[in-house]
Amino acid sequence: MRFLCDVHISLKLSKFLSTKGYISLHINQILQKSQTPDKLIAQYADSENLILITKDTDFKNSYFVNKYPKKLIRVCLGNISNQKLLDIFDNNLQLIEELNQKTDSFYLEIGSELTFYE
Repeated sequence: MRFLCDVHISLKLSKFLSTKGYISLHINQILQKSQTPDKLIAQYADSENLILITKDTDFKNSYFVNKYPKKLIRVCLGNISNQKLLDIFDNNLQLIEELNQKTDSFYLEIGSELTFYE
């Protein structure tokens, strides 16, 4: 799998995903870094077949209106420790892999519960 972490997602998550054998980029490492417009982030994610991980509601709205970006994970957990976020992703990597293999487009919301839409 290939991931792109948005600006408000910890660089530690991107590094953690890389240690698990996945390709993971952080927006602060590419394009216009933290100044990259959302539209360009979504275009880049789709063109590179990346799963975008974000906290941004704008991406959720864009997904449901335009199916753009195609693969989106939205983190809705408020301020939690980086370690807790890593643990949550570690516990859900198999589900994310299944979604990624099963469909060309998905939205997964990680909050107090997991919510999934194709």
